[in-house]
Amino acid sequence: MNNPYLIESERLGFRNWPKSDLKAIAAINADPKVMEFFPKTLSTEESASFLKRFQDHYTKHGYTYFAVELLSTGELIGFIGLAFQEYEAPFNPATDIGWRLKPSAWGQGYATEGAKRCLELAFSKWGLKEVISVCTFNNSPSQKVMQKLGMEKQGGFKHPALKDYPHLEDCIWYKILTPS
Repeated sequence: MNNPYLIESERLGFRNWPKSDLKAIAAINADPKVMEFFPKTLSTEESASFLKRFQDHYTKHGYTYFAVELLSTGELIGFIGLAFQEYEAPFNPATDIGWRLKPSAWGQGYATEGAKRCLELAFSKWGLKEVISVCTFNNSPSQKVMQKLGMEKQGGFKHPALKDYPHLEDCIWYKILTPS
C-alpha cells in the first residue's frame, strides 16, 4: 500500500484533502468547543467550501492547512499547516501557520508537534523567510503553542474579518524568522 502522506512527524501524517474528508472536517467545524474563538460553527456546505479553498491553496502554493491523521490509527484529527494571507493587517502579505483539532486530540502535543514539522519545511522546502500566526487575544491555548514553537509576540491588531464580532476582533500576532 502506498503511503498517503505528503509529510510525517513522529505521530502525525499530513496530506491534502479528498472530498471524502468532508464529513469528518464538517463535524470538527460544527463543534462549539472547537469554534469557541471563531464567529460561529460551520455548516456542512461551509465546510465543503473550506475544503475546496484548502485544495486550491495546495495546488497554487504547494502547502496548505493539511489534513492531519494519527499515524497509529489513521484517524483524521483536524488540520495543521500553512496558508498565504493577504487580508488587511500590519504583517500581510504573509504566510500563516495554523491548526484546528478535534477535542479528543487536545492536550497531547499534536498541534505543537505538527506545527514544528510544518515550520521546518516552511524554511527548508518552501523557502519562506518568516511565518506568522494569529489568534484572538483570549485564545491562550493557541498562544501557548505559538510560544512553544519559538514564535515571538509582535502585537495586537483588529482583524478585518471579525469587525462584526467585537468579542473576537482584537487579535494578536506572532512571528518566527528562518533560522540563520
